[in-house]
Amino acid sequence: MVQVRDVMTAAVTTVTPELSLRDLTELLAAEHISGAPVVAGGRVVGVVTADDVLSFLSSQPVVPTTRPADSEYDFEPVGEWVEDEEAPGAWFFDAWSDAGADTAERLRAASSPEWDLLAEHVVAEAMSRTVVSVGPGEELAAAARKMERAGVHRLLVLDEGALAGILTTSDVTHAVARQRE
Repeated sequence: MVQVRDVMTAAVTTVTPELSLRDLTELLAAEHISGAPVVAGGRVVGVVTADDVLSFLSSQPVVPTTRPADSEYDFEPVGEWVEDEEAPGAWFFDAWSDAGADTAERLRAASSPEWDLLAEHVVAEAMSRTVVSVGPGEELAAAARKMERAGVHRLLVLDEGALAGILTTSDVTHAVARQRE
């Protein structure tokens, strides 16, 4: 029978909890991977994936958090609005010049402080602290079933508590394609 150690990836790309999400996404793209173990103090503390980053970002507010001080604007009480006059809430659009920005405009300004959420947040905020692991001597078929039951695309291979490798759905697929399983 084929064991996890026969098909796992031993050279594992790891990240730290303090790494910015911007640096994480650049690393994942450069390495052509979709996730990585998070290691602190020599021990695995979680896993972070591209899905985790997307889920985290989707939970963040979409209106910019950086704006001029309120004292720069004259907030006078507004009477009854008369059609064809400036709307009572028009000051809001002055406060955030890009509040009504369309997607293309936001992408052009992605590096501005208001929109670069990836640089403002770190891996620890988005990662999963649940680690699904397997031993290097476990049979590949059992490991694949564990992935399916847990709904994950990677298992960390731990040998006596130390990170020895990673088994991904790609590793399993390659093994099956080569008729190793």
